Amino acid sequence: MSKQILRKKLLIYRKNNFKPINVKFSLLNLILKKFKFLKNKKIGAYYPINYEIDCFEILKKLNSIGCKISLPVIIKKREMNFYEWSFNDPLQIGKMGIPEPYKLKKVYPDILFVPLVAFDEYKYRLGYGGGYYDRYIQKIIKIKKMLTVGMAFSFQKVNKLPVDAHDKKLDFILTENYIK
Repeated sequence: MSKQILRKKLLIYRKNNFKPINVKFSLLNLILKKFKFLKNKKIGAYYPINYEIDCFEILKKLNSIGCKISLPVIIKKREMNFYEWSFNDPLQIGKMGIPEPYKLKKVYPDILFVPLVAFDEYKYRLGYGGGYYDRYIQKIIKIKKMLTVGMAFSFQKVNKLPVDAHDKKLDFILTENYIK
């Protein structure tokens, strides 16, 4: 099955099975402790849209322990950067119709939360098809070490995804029930 057909089916499935569930900080904390990412780290996150799992409760907790939050901004076709943001800062609607930070202070995250349409046993993800996150991960790992954490509902897991050469494997998948 092609990525396009699979993506379309899985987006409909996610919409039909969506429940407003927050990911448990205790699960994320297991990852953070393992990698000594407890305080004062830069977190790259996303603004949840299209029935994505909500990461904002975790972001609030991370912010309360001194982590700096950032969100993506589309800077040109198929390219994005992350910019500092706090819950008190206004957002503006970006080129893709997604809220983005208004103030533009570029950040290179230590931990990147990655939204996804589906994931597999091997920690590959299927995104929306633009390649933004794959390109961003490729760019940043040349600059610094970064931990990548896919954020998903457990029902978004599939057996095996079609993988292309440019697809980036994630370090972890964090769901409402478990860490992969």
